[in-house]
Amino acid sequence: MDREFYRGNRERLYGMMKPGSVLALFSGVEVRKTNDEFYPFYAHRSFVYLTGLEGRELALLAWKDGGGAVTEKLFLLPPDLMAERWTGRRVKPDEAMAISGVENVGFAAEFEGELHRLATSGRFENLYLDLYRAAPSDRDAPAHRLLRRVRSDYPFLRVENADALIRRLRLVKQPCELAAMRQAEAITTEGIKAMMRASRPGMYEYQYKAVWDYVLGQYGPQGPAFPSIISAGRNNFCIHYNAYTGQALDGDMVLNDVGAWHDHLMTDVSRGWPCNGRYTERQRRLFNCALDTSNHMFDLIKPGMPMAEVDREIRRFCAERLVEAGALDDVKNVSRLMWHGGAHHVGFDVHDVVATPEVVGPNMVFCVDVGIYHEEWGIGFRLEDNCLVTETGCENLSAATPRTVEAIEDEMRKGFVAFS
Repeated sequence: MDREFYRGNRERLYGMMKPGSVLALFSGVEVRKTNDEFYPFYAHRSFVYLTGLEGRELALLAWKDGGGAVTEKLFLLPPDLMAERWTGRRVKPDEAMAISGVENVGFAAEFEGELHRLATSGRFENLYLDLYRAAPSDRDAPAHRLLRRVRSDYPFLRVENADALIRRLRLVKQPCELAAMRQAEAITTEGIKAMMRASRPGMYEYQYKAVWDYVLGQYGPQGPAFPSIISAGRNNFCIHYNAYTGQALDGDMVLNDVGAWHDHLMTDVSRGWPCNGRYTERQRRLFNCALDTSNHMFDLIKPGMPMAEVDREIRRFCAERLVEAGALDDVKNVSRLMWHGGAHHVGFDVHDVVATPEVVGPNMVFCVDVGIYHEEWGIGFRLEDNCLVTETGCENLSAATPRTVEAIEDEMRKGFVAFS
């Protein structure tokens, strides 16, 4: 992404704001892990989407006057030689301008005074804040803390939720985003293929993860797009498993739900394979139920299809295949074997925070995720690919990652080449 991408995103957001409005956005703050350590900082994705900046405790103020003219200003942590010795170099004003395209840059200590000046000027009636929460129990972000102060200090300002506007922007991917996703898909393919080739009975989950992490490390320092889900055997029945302590025994299936990212764009791909390189008859039957369903969806999805129908059709079609395969007694009981939804959007987040559309449209990207969990047979896996909706249909962005019984077994026969 370049600064024109971020500048264009902000301009589109400003165009959706009411005249006489102020916008305040924040990158986020560190979360303490223990006495002298914080969790690795992860900038709010919408802030990154609008500025390209990933540092902690950054802020953006923009104000749109009654005539529609917009002024914007970034606020950075000030240079601090001692702090930077301990926790790393801080972004400097000229660098922030070059990345974001925001030409007016100040420091964090100025933020409160600038907000107070705008709020009390009599020229603004609305304050836009990104008030997103995934769950009511989530900890407060800087926007939620500011909301409480605004209600007491500036009760005359009408608060608007910027998140609702940003979600609409993030729904449809731009050409540069799609190019970045394609590169992320290529990295993901290499990592999954390496795990397939390394696989053998007796291998521990943490060893599969080490292979995956090594491959991603050859493409940059950012690592996986999200905490990798890599499991074997009975651990496959924990959907978001992340202990990595299990061992793949002969006959077990290995499940992975992983993704790389490139230039802020993420992927989310799942495959399931037998650790010994040969599907059993039952594993093959269930895998082909998932594959037939996935192929059916990629033949079906096109602009105008109701978004909710993607998940419904995955379950309906797969239920019929499972009954035919003798794995399910009745399609009405599909929830016994399919435990989660079959589609979520992907982009700046692995579960992208977008305005859920009524119908799918061109340049939307979401997963086609077919998960089958047959506890009685001891077989659990998912087949998950990334679907790009085109003008006339759709494209499987992760099609290069082996996804048939034959392709996976062929890949595993190539054997593992030790890293040097």
